[in-house]
Amino acid sequence: MKDAPNLPTALDADTVADLLKRSAPVTIFDVRTPAEFASAHIPGSYNVPLDLIPEHAHTISSVVGEPVVLVCRSGARARQAEQALGSVELPGLHILDGGLSAWEAAGLPLTRGRQRWSLERQVRGVAGSLVLVGALGGLLVWPPLGLLAAGVGAGLAFSAITDTCGMALLLAKLPYNRGAGCDAGAVLHDLASRRKPTRTAAESTRFSSSLRLSTMSQERGT
Repeated sequence: MKDAPNLPTALDADTVADLLKRSAPVTIFDVRTPAEFASAHIPGSYNVPLDLIPEHAHTISSVVGEPVVLVCRSGARARQAEQALGSVELPGLHILDGGLSAWEAAGLPLTRGRQRWSLERQVRGVAGSLVLVGALGGLLVWPPLGLLAAGVGAGLAFSAITDTCGMALLLAKLPYNRGAGCDAGAVLHDLASRRKPTRTAAESTRFSSSLRLSTMSQERGT
């Protein structure tokens, strides 16, 4: 991967919005589940779920000829996607700082559909339910059930240490989260047909200039 010089890895919501407004050469990949993407996403973004990124990394490199901004709900999955794409060549690889939560908090536009729980909320719901069942079951029904709560707690601690979440990966594969639009190959084919890859110095300069203008606008506004 070759990043354009002097560009920060994490871009805040206002900077990304300004880049889009200026029609800067940038592709936005939303790495959430298809169901989350259908619920709400940044206009013009493409959905390639996190668990499909590794197998499509080289295809992404071949069809994308401009800097990429990775988006998820909070930023955690985007960081994992960044690691998965670190071995392929891209003109630039960036993360939306704070994810879609920061985008919404800034009052920026979203394309909305049927509302669903985010994957992070599902993880909290499932983990909390298992802890509650294990704790109450251990107290009232069968003491060994308390180990269930301990196991979930250990799993959450491991997730925090490694910045990964096995439960999220499992939940992402459920039909509820897959929806009807999880064909990453078709998404990338559509991207390739819409945009001819260009990796010219002029394109890199255009993105760098747009980012500098965006940053200067943000600084003047503070």
